Formats: sequence, structure tokens, C-alpha cells
Amino acid sequence: MKKVVCIVGPTGVGKSDVSLEVAKHFGFEVINGDSVQVYKRLNIGSAKLTDFKGIKHHLIDFLDLGIDYSVCDFQRDVRSLIDKIDKPLIVGGTGLYVKAALYNYEFDDVKRDLDEDKSYDDIDTEKLYQMLLELDSNATVDRFNRRRVIRAYIEAKNNNILSSRKGKNEPLYDILIICLNADREIIYDRINKRVDKMIEMGLVEEVKSLRDDGFIQKEIGYREINNYFDGLYDLNTAIEEIKKNTRHYAKRQLTWFKNQMNAIMVDALDHPVDKCIKLIEDFYKK
Repeated sequence: MKKVVCIVGPTGVGKSDVSLEVAKHFGFEVINGDSVQVYKRLNIGSAKLTDFKGIKHHLIDFLDLGIDYSVCDFQRDVRSLIDKIDKPLIVGGTGLYVKAALYNYEFDDVKRDLDEDKSYDDIDTEKLYQMLLELDSNATVDRFNRRRVIRAYIEAKNNNILSSRKGKNEPLYDILIICLNADREIIYDRINKRVDKMIEMGLVEEVKSLRDDGFIQKEIGYREINNYFDGLYDLNTAIEEIKKNTRHYAKRQLTWFKNQMNAIMVDALDHPVDKCIKLIEDFYKK
């Protein structure tokens, strides 16, 4: 089985910096494991890297907005890259995407029915999520991602329960999953500071540019600033909402990586690069 290394973890923990050092040490090519960073123009709000330090990256900043890119598409593209790349390193925080690529997840490659999606326009995302849980109590979809909640609900309504698919825990590769982690309060403090930095870097202007071109993004960071532009609350409230929702998302990410992916935890504040290198060296010696 081909060996595949992953560096995952909650948002704000420092995955990008560590992965660049690790990739340089081993000669890895990096495969992006973040579902938002695949899109162009979602730069500041997704904390997208601007300097790749000469490391080749795949599946990042390559799709135009408005193009639907499902977990099934990601699964297909990552597996194709793993076949081609000598030493692949997957880095990101979208747990379902990463696991679906590495394990024997089964998906129906069915295109979205936009008319059916629109039939739920009058139902808010939280209500849809609760409706989904009534049909599939084990659903693990991101409850704040409206598109995925709708897709999962439609599947469940048609008796196609995604959480019951077989093979979800059967790895297709020899996998090492390293999860960077830190004390919760430290991660939360990093998140708060990173959001402040995003605002300084021009997140509000990024969202306005997208709005001017007709793109009303619903991802964390974009959603709250759009609500500010829509007059639902002032800018300070929008910023605090971004921080709060990002902290909640980080908590869910960590729960996923602990419970779903058999990850090895590494303290992000205690020489994480050295520890990752040691784990990977041992992994390749097996």
C-alpha cells in the first residue's frame, strides 16, 4: 500500500507553517485538504497561503467561484494525485474531505438539482440540519454549510443514508495522520487574533468585491461580513460573530480528528516540526 502522510488539526493551530517545513525536509508535494481554499478569490477569509516556499501545492486556488465542487469530486482528484505523486502530504482541516479521499467512502456521483435546492430557500440552515438529524441521526455534515446540509437531507429523504455507507473505516493506503493540537484557550486566542488580522488585511473589502460580482458566500468569515452589509448587525458584532463561529468550528474539527481518523496528537507549541519529522521517519521505516 502506498504511504500517505496527513497533517490535520483545528483552524488556527498552525498547520500551514509546520507543513511547509516538513514538506521541505522530506521533499513532499502538498495536497490541499481545505474545502474552501480550492476556490479562487476566497483568500483572506480562508487564510490561504500566499508564499508556498517553493513547495509544490495541489488543489488550492484552482476553481472559479460558482463551480460546484463536492466531496466526491475532491475524493476523485486526491486519489488521482496520490497515484501520481511520489511523496504526497495532505494538509488541511476539512475532516470529511480528507477521510473520504483516504478511506473506502462511497458516494453517488449525482449532480445537484438546483431547482430542488431552491425549494428549500424558505427554510433556514439550522432547521434543515435538524430535519436531517431526524432522518439520519449520525449525520456528520457541517451544520453551517447550507449546500452540504441540503445535499445530505435530500439524500436521506431518498433513503440514501450517507452515514450508513460501508467502508468508511477501511483505509485505501498506508496512512499516517498527525493532528496538531494545543490547549483550547490558546487555540481560541490564536483564532481571535487571526480574525483581527484578517480584518486588517482587508476581509471586508474582499467580501464587498465578491458581492459586487454577485457572489454571496456563506462560509465562516464571509457569511458574517455579508450580514453586516445586509444591515443585520454592525461591523464589531460581525467580527465577534466570526470569532465565535470559528471557535465553534475548531472544536468540531478537533472532535472529528480524534474520533474519526485515528490521528496521532502533536502539541503545536512544543517543537511540532521536529516531532512530525520523527513520526514520519519512523512511518517510512516500517
